Amino acid sequence: MWFIRDGCGIACAIVTWFLVLYAEFVVLFVMLIPSRDYVYSVINGLVFNLLAFLALASHCRAMLTDPGAVPKGNATKEFIESLQLKPGQVVYKCPKCCSIKPDRAHHCSVCKRCIRKMDHHCPWVNNCVGENNQKYFVLFTMYIALISLHALIMVGFHFLHCFEEDWTKCSSFSPPTTVILLILLCFEGLLFLIFTSVMFGTQVHSICTDETGIESLQRKKQQRRERRERRGSWKSVKETFGGDFSLNWFNPFSGPRHPKPLSNRDWVRQVSSVSDTENTETTTEEPSEEPKDEDFAEVVDE
Repeated sequence: MWFIRDGCGIACAIVTWFLVLYAEFVVLFVMLIPSRDYVYSVINGLVFNLLAFLALASHCRAMLTDPGAVPKGNATKEFIESLQLKPGQVVYKCPKCCSIKPDRAHHCSVCKRCIRKMDHHCPWVNNCVGENNQKYFVLFTMYIALISLHALIMVGFHFLHCFEEDWTKCSSFSPPTTVILLILLCFEGLLFLIFTSVMFGTQVHSICTDETGIESLQRKKQQRRERRERRGSWKSVKETFGGDFSLNWFNPFSGPRHPKPLSNRDWVRQVSSVSDTENTETTTEEPSEEPKDEDFAEVVDE
């Protein structure tokens, strides 16, 4: 099992579960169970509980799935020699986890590992969002946004109903307690609806453009290097969500398409020109948008 022992991340994950369970409590015991409309209560209760279950399941999968960690400590002299590098080829070594970094891998100072296709480290899931768990993070943000919207709609209908009826009959709690619980749920729902909707849109855009958040920040600095060939948007989406479009795209228990094991060619990067080779040989630090996550280079010529 993959689990990051980070105090801040663990606390944020616990808060996430607490807020979802708080919304569950208010929706069920303040709005739905006291309602006299049984059809309304049953339908909305089933929908809300299903979305909440999928959100928490997606959160667990995003938190407990290896995001694509590069093998630790493989930057040994023997392994580099086994790659049989040709003139103009280069491998990048991370001194923090002593691993060779394949293309599109970045070091995370929280996970203390280099992560393939690392987008960012999210404390709310206590994990990096990378190649293997980006689907679960996208589903998590989508389902949280949906239950937030659903809760806001039910709060609006409940307020309208209570204004027309006697407040003592529309909830099993006292009117002041009911109002406070609904206002807190409304504030929570609005806040998380905005936050997760933005994150969901950002992640979908990242998948469609085949460019992670870190790569987007580094785009200007990468203009002087050989540009990476990007995959088509539909191909990138299918690889992230696990094949052709189906209901499994929305299933947190169905994983993404399993990536191919790294071959010797994946560890090596080609330098486009002699001048780039010289610059790489004399440079020990590769620029990065993350102040703590530097990329170190090592060139081996035959």
